[in-house]
Amino acid sequence: MALLPSRLTAPEPGWTTRADVVVVGSGIAGLTAALRIHAEDHSLKLLVVTKDVLNAGSTQWAQGGIAAALGPEDTPEQHQRDTLVAGAGACDLEAVRALVNEGPDAVHELIALGTQFDHHEGELSLTREGGHHRDRIAHAGGDATGAEIQRALIAAVERAPEIEVIQHALAVDLLLAADGGVAGLTLHVIGEGEVDGVGAVLCRAVVLASGGLGQVFSQTTNPSVSTGDGMALAIRAGAVLRDLEFVQFHPTVMYVGPDSRGQQPLISEAVRGEGAFLVDFEGNRFMQGQHELADLAPRDVVAKAITRRMLETGKPHMWLDARHLGAAFWEKRFPTILATCRSHGVDPVTELIPVAPAQHYASGGVATDLQGRSTVPGLYATGEVACSGVHGANRLASNSLLEGLVFSRRIAAVLPGELRPWQDPVADERPRGLVKAKVMRKVQEVMTARVGVLRDAEGLAAASSRLDHLAGKVAGARAHERGTEAWETTNLLTVSAALTAAAALREETRGSHWREDFPHRDDVEQAGHYDAALRDGALEVTFHASPATDPSVQEANR
Repeated sequence: MALLPSRLTAPEPGWTTRADVVVVGSGIAGLTAALRIHAEDHSLKLLVVTKDVLNAGSTQWAQGGIAAALGPEDTPEQHQRDTLVAGAGACDLEAVRALVNEGPDAVHELIALGTQFDHHEGELSLTREGGHHRDRIAHAGGDATGAEIQRALIAAVERAPEIEVIQHALAVDLLLAADGGVAGLTLHVIGEGEVDGVGAVLCRAVVLASGGLGQVFSQTTNPSVSTGDGMALAIRAGAVLRDLEFVQFHPTVMYVGPDSRGQQPLISEAVRGEGAFLVDFEGNRFMQGQHELADLAPRDVVAKAITRRMLETGKPHMWLDARHLGAAFWEKRFPTILATCRSHGVDPVTELIPVAPAQHYASGGVATDLQGRSTVPGLYATGEVACSGVHGANRLASNSLLEGLVFSRRIAAVLPGELRPWQDPVADERPRGLVKAKVMRKVQEVMTARVGVLRDAEGLAAASSRLDHLAGKVAGARAHERGTEAWETTNLLTVSAALTAAAALREETRGSHWREDFPHRDDVEQAGHYDAALRDGALEVTFHASPATDPSVQEANR
């Protein structure tokens, strides 16, 4: 593999400012971190930087809801079991315990902040999604949960003038102190930001909440800003990326044609939770007998079943049948999805919805402990950019919003008391690099074809070779070859290389990682984590064994 950049080619900072803590990202994880840190210590200067506008990230698009043991018959222990089963033995048990036990209070805090969840007869309305054995999904606006949470969090930030916000700001690279820890970061403020061009923010801590890597693939439910920037920035600074091979493909993404690229319309799992079911072109309900939960099986099970049936029949998609829900129910419970389907020429009240799997969620990311600390002093991570250990090999539906909420609260509980002293950045001798922006589509095509739902050794080797070739497409020093698109492309290539290397080494099928040549799960040789790091530009992936946490395995071994 060609050497990957240890930092991005970029102009020297033309301006400098200071903040005690910089939060990168403005979804549920980032805004919760900023608000909670501010609540812990009003004296700290906080800066939130976001790549687009405040509501442009993935939180805004979350349809289904947020999972927590909020119902009278539910318990954190039941939520924990469902999470561990979905995670296929790769979860961190203590992280899951933190999630499920602290989750209900965290959701109630969201409500106190002004989030207006749906209610029925005066009680919080709860529904069920794939992998859950209880109704524990709180939702808002029917299918607009993320948008409502985002609205409430933005309103709270606007009520806290001590929290400064810079929009249209791409985080370029960390500035490092003599001890290898955080001393600041460089930003490129795009277009109509408060300041223009590349600058430096000197700080004592950085909290990454920059979201996922969806744009690595040609089709994704993620917005265009999800180009793996936080993960790439972190690995260049010396942080470890863990479990990158566990990429979740949502089973029911609306199929809008073979040439569609970028963000695709999501058909929430909650639609199946309310009674919709999958059928093939002959009308057969093919999920029957595949899993005890049938159409509500965990996402990896459903995505694999759809993909298999597509391969068997030669069809480009399957169908979701929700016609029996009726017009009134659709309009009340899923108004956003209804409008989206109709905008693409499909009326789900009277027609089947064409669906196929597409990239949805990265279960891996920057390796953290239970307080969100990375392996770089002063660098924390939360939400989809992080690997807290909660999701394991496959995220349980609607646990993502809860993870961002719970682990941002955990970061805020410790960060003010362990802030690093102010340190000046040292001269950075690491080699710069940049690949040409025009190779982005080629990266996406090879990742989709070779490192998507179906993987094998031959395809992964071909992908690695192709990525190696694309890494050699180096951008020149001319101004028109630098900039946001080239930085994003380099980030995508860096994350793609690490993901592909980990997927090649994991010679088993586990959760969302499906190896055609190793179709079975291996809890003897493969129970553990693959960690990726950059050493002088060379990618190193190492395995760390840990016991499987799937309750079925634990019970079998008793």
